[in-house]
Amino acid sequence: MAEQVVVLGSGYAGAGAVSRLESELRGEADITWISNVDYHLVLHESHRCIRDPSVQEKIALPVEEIKSPATKFIEAEVTGIDTGDRTVELGDDGTVDYDYLLVALGSRTAFFGIDGLREHALTLKSLDDALSIHDSVRSAAHDASHSDPAKVIIGGAGLSGIQTAGEIAAFRDEHRAPLDIHLVEGLDEILPNSDPELQGALRKRLEERDVNILTGEFIGEVDEETVYVGDDGELDYDVLIWTGGITGRECVQDVDLEKDDRSHRINAEMDFQTDNERVFAIGDCALIEQGNDDVAPPTAQAAWQAADVAGENLARTVRGQPLKTWTYNDKGTVVSVGDDAVAHDVDFAPISTFGGLPAEMLKKGIAAKWIADVTTIGRALQAWPDM
Repeated sequence: MAEQVVVLGSGYAGAGAVSRLESELRGEADITWISNVDYHLVLHESHRCIRDPSVQEKIALPVEEIKSPATKFIEAEVTGIDTGDRTVELGDDGTVDYDYLLVALGSRTAFFGIDGLREHALTLKSLDDALSIHDSVRSAAHDASHSDPAKVIIGGAGLSGIQTAGEIAAFRDEHRAPLDIHLVEGLDEILPNSDPELQGALRKRLEERDVNILTGEFIGEVDEETVYVGDDGELDYDVLIWTGGITGRECVQDVDLEKDDRSHRINAEMDFQTDNERVFAIGDCALIEQGNDDVAPPTAQAAWQAADVAGENLARTVRGQPLKTWTYNDKGTVVSVGDDAVAHDVDFAPISTFGGLPAEMLKKGIAAKWIADVTTIGRALQAWPDM
């Protein structure tokens, strides 16, 4: 009987690994791909749907256009993994057996125990999330006026928070919608721990778009009308969006694998192998060793790079070959602010930080290249105008 290789998740890590695994194995093992949705979401462009929901047609790529006919796809929620019996437990009480397993389930939003935040905030971790933000912003604007605008608060000024603020500002400007937009970051600067030049370029573009930036005070509590910031700050809101931080999926909390105690993200070596030699982990659900106590960043760029090696390593495991190790190579940062973009430390660029048309084209090109890699050039060209 052929070896059974199972891949969990259809994000960057899962979709990329399946593509590489198929090209490596060429029928040497049976591949089963499991995800709770039947598409791959180009997540780093999901904020585009906040302004224009029709973009979903360009960034939700059907799995049937990614996988080969020989790969079996199961649309189901993963509820658990039994490493002893080597089974994946599904939400319909079904199970799938595996010989080798790649866990690429992504992450969920971390709320850090902030009272009321989980109950009252929207998040941006899925296509449905982006569409819900669009609906909530549009509804709030409809019920407001220019003399009494709706207040939108975005908590967390990392990549997702900045890009969300930019899209809401673009929606406001295109529709002359009565919206006040506030971006709140507990640390002292937006895009924390990044280069000051990049931070300044992003701040400038957000402020030009009338996004009010508040830094240096953490959100301490939330109720149905108010965000409480710092010791005595209060911000009333009509729409609250939280983009601050990630944690592991609930379905892996009790899995018999070595994990981080707080986040439940799975520990993996530089070859993606966990402490169970038949289980590999990749993407946001994993803490992938990089040496010197460092781990790979939970970014789309890292997942793309890792997926290629992880797919090859699964094939090598099936064949009994030695595994390759992977080290993250940071090729730079590109962040959109509405239709504008800022690029920083990009390979082969003549200057360290730049915006304008070159950065916009680079942002489009990154998304288009990924779409072409996992589907077709035709799909990438269709998506280009909306990226």
